[in-house]
Amino acid sequence: MGQLALDCAATEYRPRSPEQTVLYKTVANHIETFFAVVDSEGKSLPKFVRQEFDAYLRCGIHAYGFLRMKCKGCHSERLVAFSCKKRGFCTSCGGRRMSESAAHLIDEVFPMVGIRQWVVSFPFPIRFLLLRSPALQSKVLGICLRAINSLIDKKAHRKVKSGAVTLLQRFGGSLNANLHFHILVLEGGYVEGENGPEFITMDPLSDEDIGALVQTIAKRVVRALKKLGHFQDDREATSEDIEDPLSELQAASVKNRVAMGKRRGEWIRRIGALGISDPPELTGPLCASVAQFSLHANVYCAPNQRDKLEKLCRYVARPAVAEERLKLKSNGDVLLRLKKPYSDGTSHLVFSPLEFLEKLAALVPPPRAHLTRFHGVLAPNAKIRSRIVPKREEAKENQEEKPKSKRISWAKLLKRVFGIDMERCDHCGGKMEILAAIMEGAAIEKILKHLGRPYKPPDIAPVQYPEQGSLEF
Repeated sequence: MGQLALDCAATEYRPRSPEQTVLYKTVANHIETFFAVVDSEGKSLPKFVRQEFDAYLRCGIHAYGFLRMKCKGCHSERLVAFSCKKRGFCTSCGGRRMSESAAHLIDEVFPMVGIRQWVVSFPFPIRFLLLRSPALQSKVLGICLRAINSLIDKKAHRKVKSGAVTLLQRFGGSLNANLHFHILVLEGGYVEGENGPEFITMDPLSDEDIGALVQTIAKRVVRALKKLGHFQDDREATSEDIEDPLSELQAASVKNRVAMGKRRGEWIRRIGALGISDPPELTGPLCASVAQFSLHANVYCAPNQRDKLEKLCRYVARPAVAEERLKLKSNGDVLLRLKKPYSDGTSHLVFSPLEFLEKLAALVPPPRAHLTRFHGVLAPNAKIRSRIVPKREEAKENQEEKPKSKRISWAKLLKRVFGIDMERCDHCGGKMEILAAIMEGAAIEKILKHLGRPYKPPDIAPVQYPEQGSLEF
């Protein structure tokens, strides 16, 4: 195998240590207990939820395998651990997906025109229904888009072909389940001209436009849901008889309540609060709400503000959990610092380990449910899409090579977003190349032992039934 010249302390690229984070410690120490408590009631969470947690516990751990990279010049080496590539709560893979999505939208999707963000939020019962049904998400999103496109036609004073990209966020700032839409819409639309598609910019929006639009969306969404059989007896969706435990966790998460144990049905504990009150309604320019439906359209990126647009794309595609806002208390509870304090003074939320895990489980999206949607002229099969989106620049020296994958490599994303050049040797400045993917146990152990690194995976704590009792579904 040869001598390894890897010196991690001297490299710019620092391998992350997920096993040292609050998130990993909490999952590793309590996940078996969490699933055992659920199973003890004769029910079980969907298989994809268990797979999400299992994959996360392997993500970034060198003992499960890694890529071996070597510098062409000085022959120094580095190891890069495998990632889980999941979409639920992994901060590393969520960060990669965030950066990759933003880069793709800027480089290959959004034309050089103004882009406005429309954020549509829903009442608690509707959030719960949307979490449970990807088909219902599509129907409600279609209602929102038709209403927005009608307003664009009105403001453009003619029928135009607009386009949009929607990123579905399944979470809120307090780790609650809150499915809402971030719709990035062209500030106008296209018409066919003599020399091809011409962009027509719409007139400026007013607060009255937003107020009328949110009211239209609210009426149409409620009417559509009633036609589908929801809210026929005016009960909230979360009061329906729920048979599967995942839906129960989601229902409680939507309302910021506890779904399991002795504190079942109670509010998530707060620090700094003077009392319990609902989160404030959206206020300000181009913001409006009615009947707990809210619409925010005050974020706009001009055609020459591509850097601002990329930052906006990264924001709306961000992962659900922010590691820097988590803290582990001495008694094992997890402290979550809110990005913005509530109006009643709440600055932190406190979760017991099982309360924390139930919130994570509620955020895991089902497989094959798209979280990014393309509409109008930006849809993959739109006739004029190829004539308006940015063109990929192919290097002349690579013209004879076979087309490469459209996915941006993790190394390029690190360099683009964080200024870290993972493919550059920090000893001599040479180029690092991949030697092999090390996945066999004996080889993993030999290399890690040689480097003085842990060669055994972190321990996963066995089942320990907690004081808060069992789940009661």
